[in-house]
Amino acid sequence: MTTLPLTTTLADVSRIALGCMGLGGEWHAASYGEADRIQAQRCIEVALEEGINFFDHADIYRNGKAELIFGEVLKSRPQLREQIYIQSKCGIRFADDHGPNRYDFSYQHIIDSVDRSLQRLGCDYLDILLLHRPDPLMEPEEVARAFDALLSAGKVRYFGVSNMNHQQIRFLQQYLDEPLVTNQIELNLAHRDFIETGVTVNDDQGRHAHFSEGTLEYCQRQNLQIQAWSPLAKGIFAQAPNNPTIAAAQERLTEYSQQFDCAIETILLAWLMRHPAGIQPVIGTTNEQRIRDCAKAVEIELSREQWYQLLTDIRGRNLP
Repeated sequence: MTTLPLTTTLADVSRIALGCMGLGGEWHAASYGEADRIQAQRCIEVALEEGINFFDHADIYRNGKAELIFGEVLKSRPQLREQIYIQSKCGIRFADDHGPNRYDFSYQHIIDSVDRSLQRLGCDYLDILLLHRPDPLMEPEEVARAFDALLSAGKVRYFGVSNMNHQQIRFLQQYLDEPLVTNQIELNLAHRDFIETGVTVNDDQGRHAHFSEGTLEYCQRQNLQIQAWSPLAKGIFAQAPNNPTIAAAQERLTEYSQQFDCAIETILLAWLMRHPAGIQPVIGTTNEQRIRDCAKAVEIELSREQWYQLLTDIRGRNLP
């Protein structure tokens, strides 16, 4: 367990979060069926059995059906809401009659998105609300006004962002009365530019790294909880070894999984969580065994040498 930075009421938050983007049936289906309800129920139950009590949503997941089906589970277990932490996101709008795919941090959209999320979930409040992706047309005063209204109404307890660099976070924070507590970004062994930008400073090996320099350090300094989406790299390391660019890392992952008597997924999360930034992986699987395997990562601590060996294997070359 961990305590989210800068919070006093969010105690005993699990080190791993369950992302709920896979719940609610097919993306483009208008509804979901009984099999989908059973799946959602089992995913939540298994997560709780394994000590995972933090659930990550977004208003767009399965076009709202992920929150809706999660709300059905909560309705069947009224006491559960106070035992878990629910995070959702807003700000992404899909193409519709009014325009193309776009981002929207306007006051009204943030307010309406939260109201719809709460209605689907059947809840009175969200523990955390994240702004899903940066909106180039963001007016920070509007965001601040929306956050103040949601906080005053008791609809959201804490706020954070997703997919932002430290300059964007710093800019937004200047307009907010409450500190942002989370930044959710893509981090995994395959998508590791957050490491590359730090270890290849002033070296040609870093010329293709695209992670915003200083973002991890800023979040650590400001006590923003760094969350990692896609921490299992979309399952590429667990697939049949037919990709030469990751073959060496796959072999090493297999070696370590045998050494620690766990799954490859466990090692992948342990590698992320070994970083001193205190990264909280957000796993998106609906596979019950995979949820259990991921939960075991909190019991594994890779040595410094093992961590660097995996980094070297996936890079295909030594550090500078």
